[in-house]
Order: sequence, then C-alpha cells, then structure tokens
Amino acid sequence: MQTEEAIIIGAGPCGLAAAIELEAIGLRPLVIEKRNIVHSISQYPTYMHFFSTPELLEIGGIPFTTANDKPSRLEALNYYRTAAQRHHIRVQAYEAINRITPDSGSFLLEGEDRFGQKRSYKSRYVIIATGYFDHPNELGIPGEQLDKVSHFFRESHPYVGMKVAIIGGSNSAIDAALELERVGADVTVVYRGEDYSSSIKSWVKPGFQSKVAKGSIRMLFNSQVIAIDNNDITVRGPEGDIQIPNDFVLALTGFHPDRYFLTASGVTMEDEGYPTFDPDTMETNVSGIYLAGVVASRHEANEIFIESGRYHGRKIAEHIQSGK
Repeated sequence: MQTEEAIIIGAGPCGLAAAIELEAIGLRPLVIEKRNIVHSISQYPTYMHFFSTPELLEIGGIPFTTANDKPSRLEALNYYRTAAQRHHIRVQAYEAINRITPDSGSFLLEGEDRFGQKRSYKSRYVIIATGYFDHPNELGIPGEQLDKVSHFFRESHPYVGMKVAIIGGSNSAIDAALELERVGADVTVVYRGEDYSSSIKSWVKPGFQSKVAKGSIRMLFNSQVIAIDNNDITVRGPEGDIQIPNDFVLALTGFHPDRYFLTASGVTMEDEGYPTFDPDTMETNVSGIYLAGVVASRHEANEIFIESGRYHGRKIAEHIQSGK
C-alpha cells in the first residue's frame, strides 16, 4: 500500500490548481486521474472557444496567452499540460479510484489501472475533483441506448447531410446546432422551455434566432422527445405527439455528480442531489474529504466552472494549514 499526505482524485484544471496550492503549504499531493490530464477539456467540441478570457482560466501563476479574445480548446490543453509540467505535479493517469474508506484519521483508497491491476493507497487528506462529465443526465425514454444517440458533441463533420435532433436549450445545444447547420445537416432543436434560455451567449443568440426565422434550423419550444427509433423520433409538444424523421440524436441535457461514489465515501447529499460541503473550506461532512471544481458547482455545473473552481484549492490549503 502506498502512503501519501494528500491525494487528489481528478486531473482537471481545478484538480491541478488544488495540487499547486497544496504544494505551496508544503504538501506533495498525488493526483490520480482515470483518463488523461484535463480529460473533460479534451472531450469538448474540437473547434470550441471558451466563454472566458484567458486570464480567468489561469492557474499556478502561469500566464495564459492567446492571440484571440477567447482561448480555444487546443490552447487550453496546451496551457494546462504546461502548467502541470512546470509545477512538477505528480499525476498518475489512467487509474481509477473506486472506493474511499475512513481508517483511523486517514483514508484507504482502492482502485485499479487500465489493465485491471488493483491499487491501494492511504492518505490523510482526499480532494475529490472528479467533475461531472462521465455521468450525463439521461432521458429515461425508449431508444435512448441506441448507437445513434450521444450525450456529447465533438464536431459537425460526421453529421453532414444527416437529420439531427438536439435535445436541450443551453449554450452547448445552440453552438452544436449552428455548427451542424453550417455543414448542411438538417437540424431540429427540441427544448422543454417556453423561450430561449437566458444563459445563451449574447453574441450567439441573434445569429441563432435568425437561422430559426429563416427556417435553416427548426426550433421546438415546450417540447420533449418521448421515444427514439432507428429512423425517427417522437416529440410531445403543444400540438400533441409528432414523429420526425431522424438519423442522429444529441441529448445535450447536462450532467450530474457520481452520487454513488460520493455517498459510499460517507459524503451526504442535499435534497436537490448535490454533495454537502462548506463553501468556505470546501470540506464535506466527512472531515478530511474535500471537493474541488465542478463537483462542487451545484446549479452551475453545466457552465464553464474553471473561473471560480480554480480557487477551491486555495480554500482547501488554508483550511488544512489552519489545522496543522
């Protein structure tokens, strides 16, 4: 069994930021990541640009420079990779932690690598920075498990000339619809809201509304997909149920934390399904277990959370240091 002072689960931007802050108080944390560094960003749409300006995404005192107003996904991957390397953060990639068990003032962590080899650790402090993106909000409707359905959008090219239904009305849904329309996809957006979401980026909304007004994109409000079949979808709306010919479905309905993993570790859940923690210290109801990043974002989970989540590590470091 490997013994560590602190273990951070998740090597996203907020996990890396937490590692840097812990190093600043004399700890040498081990970051364990079940995939690659900043995996969630690597899963973003290929040509995506962030909402935030580069300085709002910086960690570890390293400047984030870009020639554009908003940094791209590729620039972010390079930036966070470089930040981890410059701070010599210990990242153990492609290894999953499956269980955390309290043990006499410390924690036992059990996991396995990508080859199925078991791993075990003991650590005084555990910071959970796992994000949400492995756990999409499922629709719970017939046909959702078909290969034509995805909860992620990477790029538009595979959908050239296809009939694509997008479920959702957030920024991710609007951006996907615009990209798909540009390559000649037949796009229908199905949204349960009565009108456009207030969170849609102000510089994107007018162009999208123009596409809808011209009939380039079909927008269905007060509607929901109730069934998915090989060649069509069934949509329930104000006029009743209709069937729409369909080749692919992008269910961009958001994500949620791994509640089972958290509750098995002793972390309680609030009534709305979010983990319990102190926002001043980021410590959960289990002494010594902390949250960092989007897993602590509650209602803001489906937006870019790096801007504020990058400071969680500082709160954690200050709390740990005050108790030494």
